[in-house]
Amino acid sequence: MQVELLEVRQHMAQFPPFEQLSDDLLDELAGQVEVGYFQAETDIYRHGDAVEYLHYIRSGAIDLYRRNGDLYNRLSEGDIFGQFDLLRDQRVRFPARAIEDTLIYFIPLAAFQHLCEADDNFADFVEVERPRLESTVDQQRKGHEMLVTRVRKLASRAPVMVESDATVQEAAQRMGEHSASSVLVLAAPQTSEDSHAFTHEDGQLRRMVGILTDHDLRNRVLAEGRPTSTTVGELIDERPITIQSDESVYEAMLRMLRNNIHHLPVLYRRRPVGVLHLSDIVRYETNSSLYLVDNIFRQPSVEGLAAMRSDVRAAFVRMVNEDDNSQMVGSSLSSIGRAFTRRLLELAEEELGPPPVPYCFMALGSMARNEQSIVTDQDNALVLDDSFDPAQHDAYFLTLAQRVSDGLAACGYSYCKGDVMATNSRWRQPLHVWQQYFRDWIDDPSPERLLHSSIFFDLDSVYGDEAFVERLQDLVAERASQRPRFLAAMARNALNRTPPLGFFRTFVMEKDGEQNNTINLKRRGTAPLVDLIRVHALACGSRAQNSFDRLEDINKTRLLAGHSGERIRYALEFIAMVRILHQVIDIQEEREPDNDIEPENVSDNERHNLKDAFQVLSNAQKFLKFRYPMPSQKR
Repeated sequence: MQVELLEVRQHMAQFPPFEQLSDDLLDELAGQVEVGYFQAETDIYRHGDAVEYLHYIRSGAIDLYRRNGDLYNRLSEGDIFGQFDLLRDQRVRFPARAIEDTLIYFIPLAAFQHLCEADDNFADFVEVERPRLESTVDQQRKGHEMLVTRVRKLASRAPVMVESDATVQEAAQRMGEHSASSVLVLAAPQTSEDSHAFTHEDGQLRRMVGILTDHDLRNRVLAEGRPTSTTVGELIDERPITIQSDESVYEAMLRMLRNNIHHLPVLYRRRPVGVLHLSDIVRYETNSSLYLVDNIFRQPSVEGLAAMRSDVRAAFVRMVNEDDNSQMVGSSLSSIGRAFTRRLLELAEEELGPPPVPYCFMALGSMARNEQSIVTDQDNALVLDDSFDPAQHDAYFLTLAQRVSDGLAACGYSYCKGDVMATNSRWRQPLHVWQQYFRDWIDDPSPERLLHSSIFFDLDSVYGDEAFVERLQDLVAERASQRPRFLAAMARNALNRTPPLGFFRTFVMEKDGEQNNTINLKRRGTAPLVDLIRVHALACGSRAQNSFDRLEDINKTRLLAGHSGERIRYALEFIAMVRILHQVIDIQEEREPDNDIEPENVSDNERHNLKDAFQVLSNAQKFLKFRYPMPSQKR
């Protein structure tokens, strides 16, 4: 993209309604924009003139007037006008006049109409008067804003960049000149076909190979006594964690928390366009769980971490009361759980010394899916390097696992009743053993192996060498989809937990007519939904772990008919939120939260919607058995 067009799209991407457009739509739009300049005190258009463009103020300011000459509105940089005229009779209703020297981007009518058709958020914005929009901004909007706000809105400042052969002194000088806390490091690509290469502003091919921060300068240069002539290429990690400018602020927050980093390079395709700092998100969303996670990493002991249990519950209650949906609550609580785990591992390594071989601490179940609730236990395992020798190394890792497991229990994450924890030697194995575990589970499913599949097929790295877990995820995604017998067995295993029929007065009505006093919404609702989603995800080779992300992958295939995927999403979200809301009620009424609800505590609206959600689950389970029949045995 030409530099001029890149400047147009980057400026427009900072302001509504363009900030939520996809990068593809922004690229297309930037190529159609025309530019006009108006001196102060000149008319832009008069009442009754034909309107053929949407107007975007690049710089300057304008006044809009009523027909009688009264001031209607005053607009400045980033504002748009003319949209209502385009939607009506394409005649000027409110004349516009520049009150300063003003630069206008003109968006043609055809491009405007295309945006209205292609993006619902854009259409909603231009079709509703601004005062009405402002009146709808409430606590619920705050809760969901991070899911829809794109990273580029926060990382609008151009990054400071240096070549990999620059010295740390030169890098520090550049950081000082630009008041920056980091520099991105560039190098020439090894080949012209490098998939990470981009065309730099000097016309040469470059690729971003890393990032150097003020923290690196302190800890890896000054503290280690390195000379100022050290090149930045000697200090950087050549697998930098990045994010695309099109992704959400919420995803950026999670990525930074999961990897315990404070700087996140922002890319547009392969080109670096900014650096997001943790403080940028904190300033943007001051009521998030970020403060809690930051406090976790500041704790010097297990006792300090355990003392934060009440803070976690308070954060959970606050999120729910601010109308965060189940995805946000689950992601936030999972990030908090990961932070506890990482800090416990850091504290253990400080005491035990560095590990004798590389390892990865692996989360399983709801934490791996980013779907934790306030009621949860710990499911984890250790994947060790293949150089692991039990006689020499296992004492270290057993002690490490015990420190983490006991610490998590002290922090409110109860021990796993099934002993699926890294303290169990069966779940503390080198990579090649884990790979054989998964091959056996997939190739020859038995009742015990199916149980393990339901637990271990939701897996994610928490700390250490992530590549170990990535290889297990790849093995599952590639192998499971090619094993019809395994999928059929998993499908039948997913039918073991069925939903109730609904409610009758103060009882839960089962399909066999039995009446119960309570219902466990996890066991009878969210868990069977998660199970059936997992089967479909394995069948289509999805590498996603989160149930909602898996549904997105599933919906791209023909595994589900019609709108079944959306109905399953609705059912999962609704049941999860009812479960979460009742846990908040338990906490507020000073009861120990659980997954059970009593029919007398369920509102009429909840009853109706829960019954519908249970019906969706029931139908989805029936389809599961039909979709994955058991292959006939060959004779």
